[in-house]
Amino acid sequence: MNHLILLFSLFLAPAFADKESQKTNQNFSSNSASHKRLKRDWIWNQMHIKEEIDTPLPHHVGKITSSVRNNNAKYIIEGEYANTIFKVEETSGDVYAFERLDREKKAEYELTALIIDRRNNQSLEPPSKFIIKVYDINDNAPVFVQKVFNGSVPEMSPVGTSVTKVTAVDADDPTVTGHATVTYQVIKGDEYFTVDDSGVISTTRADLDRENQSTYEIVVKAKDAPGSSGDSSTATVIITLTDINDNFPVFKHPSFHFRVPENISVGGEVGRVKVEDIDEPQHRNTTYSFVRGDYRDTFEIVANPFTNEGIIRPKKPLDFEKVAEYRFNIEATDPTVDLRYFKVGGSRSISTVTIEVTDVDEPPVFTKLPYEFKVRENDPEIRTLGSVWAHDPDAAKRKIRFIRRRASPNGDYIRVSDTGIIQIPKPLDREFSSSYNITVAAQEILEDGRLSDRESHAQVHVIVTDENDNAPELVYPEEPRVCENAAPGKVIIRISATDKDEISPRGYFKYSLATEDSNFSLVENYDNTANITVKYGQFNRELAKIHYLPVIISDNGDPELSSTNTLVISVCKCNEKGNFTFCEERAKQVGVSLQALVAIFICIFTIIVFFAVIILLILLRKRHKKDLSGLGRNVAEIHEQLVTYDEEGGGEMDTTSYDVSVLNSVRKNGIKPELVPSPYAQVQKPPGNLTSGAGEMEMMIEVKKDEADNDRDLLPYDTLHIYGYEGAESIAESLSSLGSGSSDSDIDYDFLNDWGPRFKMLAELYGSEQNEDFVY
Repeated sequence: MNHLILLFSLFLAPAFADKESQKTNQNFSSNSASHKRLKRDWIWNQMHIKEEIDTPLPHHVGKITSSVRNNNAKYIIEGEYANTIFKVEETSGDVYAFERLDREKKAEYELTALIIDRRNNQSLEPPSKFIIKVYDINDNAPVFVQKVFNGSVPEMSPVGTSVTKVTAVDADDPTVTGHATVTYQVIKGDEYFTVDDSGVISTTRADLDRENQSTYEIVVKAKDAPGSSGDSSTATVIITLTDINDNFPVFKHPSFHFRVPENISVGGEVGRVKVEDIDEPQHRNTTYSFVRGDYRDTFEIVANPFTNEGIIRPKKPLDFEKVAEYRFNIEATDPTVDLRYFKVGGSRSISTVTIEVTDVDEPPVFTKLPYEFKVRENDPEIRTLGSVWAHDPDAAKRKIRFIRRRASPNGDYIRVSDTGIIQIPKPLDREFSSSYNITVAAQEILEDGRLSDRESHAQVHVIVTDENDNAPELVYPEEPRVCENAAPGKVIIRISATDKDEISPRGYFKYSLATEDSNFSLVENYDNTANITVKYGQFNRELAKIHYLPVIISDNGDPELSSTNTLVISVCKCNEKGNFTFCEERAKQVGVSLQALVAIFICIFTIIVFFAVIILLILLRKRHKKDLSGLGRNVAEIHEQLVTYDEEGGGEMDTTSYDVSVLNSVRKNGIKPELVPSPYAQVQKPPGNLTSGAGEMEMMIEVKKDEADNDRDLLPYDTLHIYGYEGAESIAESLSSLGSGSSDSDIDYDFLNDWGPRFKMLAELYGSEQNEDFVY
């Protein structure tokens, strides 16, 4: 037996031979050093153990053995599960499991075997790893990956149509025959569906109708060990039948009745017919059509794509007076139904529709739309163009009154009488507008004479035919110029014309010169244009630098009209190549429109009226002065009648120009001013009563103050200035400038300029011209 173990160790571990030969066993004494080492290795049986062994613990797993011959040898194992689940008998090397093993939790365990000297715990052999494998037993039932599965299949599908797939998993070892094989079986709902060994569920009937039953709930069982009663599990499968278009729509009612006013607009909604289609909304494609009835040209039925209803709409206006009720049959069908699954019961549904038209007060109806009239322009004899006509469509047959609402162009060019007669108050001008459009409103006259608030409108077009009443005019091009040394026949410019009248396809213009006595000639091009050319050549700029050439343009209308147009041609200096080098600038022609001329005349008239009023005021003032002079009162006395004067004077300039304190000092102190010969002595008043006390002045001031305090109609106090009393015998008379303009004195006050700065203000006031009139 020992020989067999030795041979087995040599067979299992040849790789460890070199390593073991290099090591020495420290447990032996030095007296054996002269002997050769023996080859050693681990020896044990294969480690296998079944799972879930039901015998008492511990369970023998196997045995580890070493070739070491040492009575003190001791076996130990190491690893994650060593000395817990697995333990080793230290002398024999037998390994035991102290727990029941489950392969589905862990299929193998890896441990390390060691042999040591129990005396000093020194290793006698290098550690060696070994694996303990757990044998499987069929102890697990198949388990579905989910408890509930979902699937769908179109209704009315053929037998064998795939629905969905279920999956169950067995935790046992698939390498062991029969341990992990799963089979499936439908245990509920097997009359509608079946399942194969791969878990695919399919139909067993071809008449599965979603409208009868839309969902099915079946139960599928999974088990292993086919042919035996192994463990199993179940799962629920919910199968939904998807819709196909296999049903026709059916009217909900055998007849429909609607009431609608006669003034409903074309395309308006009369009513809706409803059908029932048991298919899903995406498969409801109902179409409606007329079956019997004479009014399919009056109404139309349009399907609503969202509600599947049929909307009835009028295709033309309804008239209660003509037709008060409509009756017809309609049908509903679905052209997209799959005929393979056609069910008995008919492909269409028919219903009767009755539409009752109610009477409303309608506006007048024009008999002809639109109205068009033609009139020659500038025809003084034509005043009436025609008439419009409207009637009351209701049974009342009220009278109609016509009113003009809008006009284009705006203005009183076209009139409409109450009875609808179209008139023109004056001849029309096609050049102003070739057509005139008005909107005529028709209103019913109620029994009480009032006009109805309902009205209808008609468009009236008046076309103005053309008359040849405008002469052609020259289209002024750029300024024509010619070289002073131009050769005969040189084309100066090409002219053309325009005509405000309508030009017929056969119309043309004729051009000619008003005079042949010029250095220019005209050549017709026969395309409604003409060339102005040089006739003799060699212009003399000294004689004329600008030539005015009259051109006559006529048309071939009836009557033939012509106009004379002046073409202004400049004679310029040119170089040898014929390029212009110098031309005189002509004065630009400025045209003034009729509106501008009217505005200018109005301004001139306003200015003339203004000056006439001014002159009238001056004459009245002179007459008033003349009346005053006839009263026999002097100017100073008249001035004293003016008690208020709304002017504050010259301010500080006034006080510096004339110092009043000098006069006050003379009055109070009795000091006479130094007599200096001056021209002022010439204007002193005649001697009179020179005694004037201060009490008289104070009394006058108090009286005036009392009047101002008690008179509420006067201006504010700070604007009240009293000049009614200036004291007695003032040698300067009144200092007010109010009467200076109306003074009849011929005294020249220019001498005031020589009196110095104190009299500067007076010199400016009285130094004006004698003939100047002041108007207040």
